[in-house]
Amino acid sequence: MPTIDVLDSTMHYEELGAGAEGAAVVFLHGNPTSSHLWRGVLPRIGGVAGSRGRVRVLAPDLIGMGRSGKPGGDYRFADHARYLDAWFEALGLDEVVLVGQDWGGALAFDRAARHPEGVRGIAFMETILRPMSWEEFPPAARSRFEALRTPGTGEEMVLERNLFIEDGLSRTILSGPLAEADHAVYAAPYPTPGTRRPMLQWARSMPLDGEPADVVSRVKEYDAWLSASPEVPKLLLTFDGSPTLMIGPREAEWCAQNVSALETEYCGAAAHLCPEDRPEEIAAAVTAWIARHGLAG
Repeated sequence: MPTIDVLDSTMHYEELGAGAEGAAVVFLHGNPTSSHLWRGVLPRIGGVAGSRGRVRVLAPDLIGMGRSGKPGGDYRFADHARYLDAWFEALGLDEVVLVGQDWGGALAFDRAARHPEGVRGIAFMETILRPMSWEEFPPAARSRFEALRTPGTGEEMVLERNLFIEDGLSRTILSGPLAEADHAVYAAPYPTPGTRRPMLQWARSMPLDGEPADVVSRVKEYDAWLSASPEVPKLLLTFDGSPTLMIGPREAEWCAQNVSALETEYCGAAAHLCPEDRPEEIAAAVTAWIARHGLAG
């Protein structure tokens, strides 16, 4: 699968349907996954599993993650957005449909707010919707994230014990343990403490009680765009059945009141890494939404 030079590093991406006309559909992953998260979704977009050529779909590995390069630096939200911008430019992706989960959804919102002319639509699931207080944070995750943000403790948890890979993956999948081969794909980019810094930085980037200020600012900016862009169709995919879910009924209601041109589709029982649990349902919902609005035509 292809890798392309981006700024001072490289970014790997998956692609199906190369050469198809119309806007590409770009899938963005979050922490601690990679484009591998979408392996059950991509082949089903635009048709049955294994279809080719009807819709162009792409899924990059964020910088420092998956099979993309690790150029160093802080791996802050703005860094990911900068490398992602360069990836869009390198591939000439001027007009796209964005689909995001976890921080991939936040990066999709951020990209649309900064480049609204190039985004035809956004589908999102289990992502960062708005700045929150600790009291609003999912109770099942609060104590863990408080520890992750504690200097020294977070380093021990993520850099030394590899918490997100060795424990977090199993906690955030409802349908059972990952196959060994899939676990190995997620683990491969993080063999040493130094390689695991992107995962720790993501954990410390959650916009909680006004910190970190740079991320809170970006989230507020894309919230303003979400509420004032009725010309761009948006699709929220919801799930139930797991305490690890970020978007429950309260958050879905917030979206209904604050996100313009929103449609909501329930996709079944799942945990936070919903594409692991419900790839067929996600693909069907996204494909039907794209077709309804002619987004990839």
